[in-house]
Amino acid sequence: MPRECAVGGSGRRDGFRSARRRFAAAAVAALALLLPACGGGDEGGTANPDAAAGQEQNGNLPEATTYAKLVNAPKDPAPQEATEGEVLHPKRELVVHDAVDGEPIAKLPVKQISSPTWVPVIARDGDWAQILLPTRPNGATGWINTAGDVVESANNDYLVHVDLANYSLEILKGGERVGEWTIGIGKPEHPTPKGRAFIIASIKETVNDYSPIVLPLSSHSDSHETFGGGPGTVGIHTWPDNSFVGKANSDGCIRVTKDALDQLVKLPLGTIVNIA
Repeated sequence: MPRECAVGGSGRRDGFRSARRRFAAAAVAALALLLPACGGGDEGGTANPDAAAGQEQNGNLPEATTYAKLVNAPKDPAPQEATEGEVLHPKRELVVHDAVDGEPIAKLPVKQISSPTWVPVIARDGDWAQILLPTRPNGATGWINTAGDVVESANNDYLVHVDLANYSLEILKGGERVGEWTIGIGKPEHPTPKGRAFIIASIKETVNDYSPIVLPLSSHSDSHETFGGGPGTVGIHTWPDNSFVGKANSDGCIRVTKDALDQLVKLPLGTIVNIA
């Protein structure tokens, strides 16, 4: 049986570039969650003090990636709220705070798993944005200062709903249904975690044959601390056959049909996946 999910495996990784930040299957990264993503940055001045990636006082902060665990991160205040809207890409490494003008808890890197970092905004307070984070615990959030030219902002009108009880996944655009499919979910001992997550990367599989593309989410397994050499990241992917449809038989990942994956890979990075 093939090894499942965006929680392990290896292969060649490559960056992804698109004006609309869409997943291009030929340009996405290969499945490899064995090393944390590294942050880079644009050169140039900024009036935002949190944009200085090399500040000595922030040097020991963990990177907000799928590998991190931020025990002091604020929890998502509305984990089942269906939201689409603003997404942000840091042009350089930014400090993540626990509140507006609060304590630093992490650094938000420019890339996640070799894909550009795009995070959804769930609240605004002036120049400050509360964002969902791709770390443990599930539902972790933080605040970043967006003053100056430190972020690229875009509007994302896509939203994904996953109904675990009905084994269904639905894509919406501007509130209108794009499509709906029957899916497979985590087995009872390894359940798919509920809550508001988002798509953090798109990965071209070069080792396993169960899915040509894997979409890792910001959520993590509650029963697998690690899996296949990775941090237990939950992903969306296909399977060699359709025996999974309408069943709870995965290790926590969401299994979808090929036509569903074909639509999902078109969604922008940072798209919220609401799992209920």
